Amino acid sequence: MATIEDVARLAGLSRTTVSRVINDQPYVTEEKKEKIMDAMQQLGYVPNSSARRLRSQRTETIAVLLPRVTNPFFGHLIESMERKASEYGYQVIVCQTHDKKQKELDYLQLLKTKQVDGVVMASLTNDWDVIEPYLESGPIVLCNEYMDSDQVSMIHIDHRQASYDATAHLIEQGCTRIAYATGAQETHITRQRKEGFLQALTDFNLAFDENLEIRNALDVKDGQGVFSFLQEQEEKVDGIFTGSDEVAAGIIYAASQSGFTIPEDLAIIGFDNQMISLLMVPAITTVRQPVEEMAMKTIQVLVEKIKKEQPEDEQQIVYNYELIKRKSTERMSMKESASS
Repeated sequence: MATIEDVARLAGLSRTTVSRVINDQPYVTEEKKEKIMDAMQQLGYVPNSSARRLRSQRTETIAVLLPRVTNPFFGHLIESMERKASEYGYQVIVCQTHDKKQKELDYLQLLKTKQVDGVVMASLTNDWDVIEPYLESGPIVLCNEYMDSDQVSMIHIDHRQASYDATAHLIEQGCTRIAYATGAQETHITRQRKEGFLQALTDFNLAFDENLEIRNALDVKDGQGVFSFLQEQEEKVDGIFTGSDEVAAGIIYAASQSGFTIPEDLAIIGFDNQMISLLMVPAITTVRQPVEEMAMKTIQVLVEKIKKEQPEDEQQIVYNYELIKRKSTERMSMKESASS
């Protein structure tokens, strides 16, 4: 088995220089780095990562906190983060909080006890003043989630405007009594989305019946329950904004079993442009987030913080979203065709 001395001998350099390259330390020219890397490759030398981590006092591990990995949005997010992290030589551990405040704090202890070098929070359950003290233990970056703070870097879309645009689209398609389905936990994102929803109603002079706000809607099964709830309403609901394509799919499935026609009887908008949004009949109108770009930028920002390569100022990076209009809301064109 090759040793560091073998690498130094083949490269024609000192053991100290080889050690500097292995531990990613400065003051080594690119020419010497190339010689050492070539020698390592020829000899099949693999550095002892455990020893390297001990010397650098880094774990080369990142924790990603999210509600549940079974949600396709978070599954895509974590897959993209893992790929980017591996480019930097980092591993990712997935921490499912299930929207539980204590679970979130338990996972943040990994940062406090130096078991991870940094944390990505793709969801946020506790108030920020509870999370903020953990910054003293290491870097935290928010991805998807965001808040009014200049103490943490955030990568996200404008959820308020996305919700506004989606609701305005329902109204433009002739919907006048619109329900609103949201998840289990009130977070900054859910508040922003609701603000956008309500602002659109206000701007189009429509009232919101608070009885039509449905909470704890997370997946397909919940979507079926949402449809049952809508059926029970004395006054017909003709549109619904959901925070998830899974919920929208559950509504469509239940509607098809009950003789409802989508979108004529009920126009539906989802969120996240998951694969299920294309597979349903009709296909679901949804909001696309640039998940891969957001994930990779998040890892880049966090690793730069870990390595102290980033300026002290925190970054807020807002990506563009896209409202993808599909058949689940296409009502006006049908009316126009019928009248012509």
